[in-house]
Amino acid sequence: MHMIPVEQLEFLKNIQSKKLSLLEPGTPAKWGVMNPQEMIEHLDDFYKISLQKFPVTLVTPLEHLSKYREFLYSDKSFKENTKAPASLLGEKPLPLRRASLGAAIATLQQTTQSFLLFFENNSTLKTLHPVFGMLNFEDWVRLHYKHVTHHFRQFGLMAPII
Repeated sequence: MHMIPVEQLEFLKNIQSKKLSLLEPGTPAKWGVMNPQEMIEHLDDFYKISLQKFPVTLVTPLEHLSKYREFLYSDKSFKENTKAPASLLGEKPLPLRRASLGAAIATLQQTTQSFLLFFENNSTLKTLHPVFGMLNFEDWVRLHYKHVTHHFRQFGLMAPII
């Protein structure tokens, strides 16, 4: 039986918002095609998947799920330019939905809090991620941590992996 990684949960609860305060609209990406606001709205959408706010279907063949689960529980990070399957996101970022970077950050912070409360009140619930399959709270903490820190490295909010 695994345990929720306390440092990753702490990151999502508190450090994520502190790092976001360092992001400016003109911050250049070190890789990829997203600008800062597109990245923030992308993170918000990813949290909303865990909250079942977006209907998704599994795109990973069942026989590959154990490999994805190994990655989830490893110390490995997403590599630069890691892309979601094209069937999920396409080649270009989604159109912006918030009026500004500040508004997008505020929405992401609210969605993050909703995620934490949702699983606090539904601790045994599992929800579907289209690539990683059915995930419980611990799994989602691990995945959100990997995903958020990946994009924070993309915009220089965290040190690159050496």
